[in-house]
Amino acid sequence: MIKQTVLPFKLEMTRDQITSRVGLALLGEFALALGLPGVLDEYLPKPGSGSGYRASEQVMPLLLMLNGGGRSLEDLREIRTDTALRELLLVRRMPSSDATGDWLRRSFATGGLGGLAAVNRELLRRGLSNDGITSYTLDMDATGIEAQKQSARVTYKGYRGYMPMVGHLAENGLIVADEFRHGNEAPAHGNLTFLRYCERQMPEGARIGALRADSAAYQGELMDYCHDHDIAYAVGAALDRAVMEQIGRLEDDDWRPWQNGHIAETVHCMNNTRHSFRLIVVRRPWQGELFDEVAPAVRYKAIAANREGTAEEVLQWYNQRGEHSENRIKELKIGFGMERMPCGQFGANAVFFRIGTLAYNLGRLFVLTTLDASWSRHQVQTLRWKLYGTAGKVVSHGGSLWLKVRRHLMNLFAAIRLRTWQFATG
Repeated sequence: MIKQTVLPFKLEMTRDQITSRVGLALLGEFALALGLPGVLDEYLPKPGSGSGYRASEQVMPLLLMLNGGGRSLEDLREIRTDTALRELLLVRRMPSSDATGDWLRRSFATGGLGGLAAVNRELLRRGLSNDGITSYTLDMDATGIEAQKQSARVTYKGYRGYMPMVGHLAENGLIVADEFRHGNEAPAHGNLTFLRYCERQMPEGARIGALRADSAAYQGELMDYCHDHDIAYAVGAALDRAVMEQIGRLEDDDWRPWQNGHIAETVHCMNNTRHSFRLIVVRRPWQGELFDEVAPAVRYKAIAANREGTAEEVLQWYNQRGEHSENRIKELKIGFGMERMPCGQFGANAVFFRIGTLAYNLGRLFVLTTLDASWSRHQVQTLRWKLYGTAGKVVSHGGSLWLKVRRHLMNLFAAIRLRTWQFATG
């Protein structure tokens, strides 16, 4: 026989049930420990007939697919054809990707968004119940999603797409709330309404005690609300005429060196606010463009705050939102596929985005609850490489179902399953 391969190994078909996503079985088991399928069926619209798919049968495959690295509804086929994974998770039936797309469109019209918000509220209740924290820091921000869809509108950045708002809890990275918005909706619109929505999403015994946001939240009504409700805030200040005039009143002695520049502080009050606030200003040398006729000698950055502490401490705390908000929104969009919307209809995409935030929260709770602290620093791509995307063999023997994994994974898998059981029975 003429050799027609480079390497000497041979191919052979097997009837053994093998999966390359055995780590997703652990995530699915954790979702069952959370009672997630029952919560989905309770809060989301019921099927139209007795033979229709339940909400949990629609959503659970999406949660697994998004955590596993899928980026479109067509990627649900990978879960559908993975008989070993479905055997482990007792997934007896599963809708097609086309049926899932139809369900997304119907779900928006029948109250699916509100139901998913209630599901996320239940996830937060379970996830925050034992961390010992009662007052949390909220980082909220808008993010652009480019999309050439029928419902997409031109954003302020010039491309067509959407502009959802997302609120993270800084202490654990969980998404407390999201609001899917049209692309032409300004990031400054409805910030106070969104803050109140985030407060309603918090479980009993937990509250929003601090707020960080960019200059889109520089609004009198929002800052007055924070002052009246004992919320410490730091938001980016718009460098409008009033702020620049206030900066101009600072004396040379008011500035002190700070991080390759200078920092100073004054008190400011907007025309429509009932309370004054701290205005913390940083100035740094700035070199203009090569052909600028007039280049300013310095560039200013200002934040409005009512938080206690030195100006340096408050600004350092505010700057942490880059890690706690911006990077986590990037993880949601790139890591969990939310930079790409699957449908032409705005409502269907809003439901899909909220399911994406559920997938993010499920994965985050799984890491925080079942894995050592060192894992919490990993992005989801690393989790897929080290855990979700590992291989295993499923065997039925002696009336029991066995999952066989490599020796070096045995202790890790056993520890995860034990912590999942302790969480479910605790």
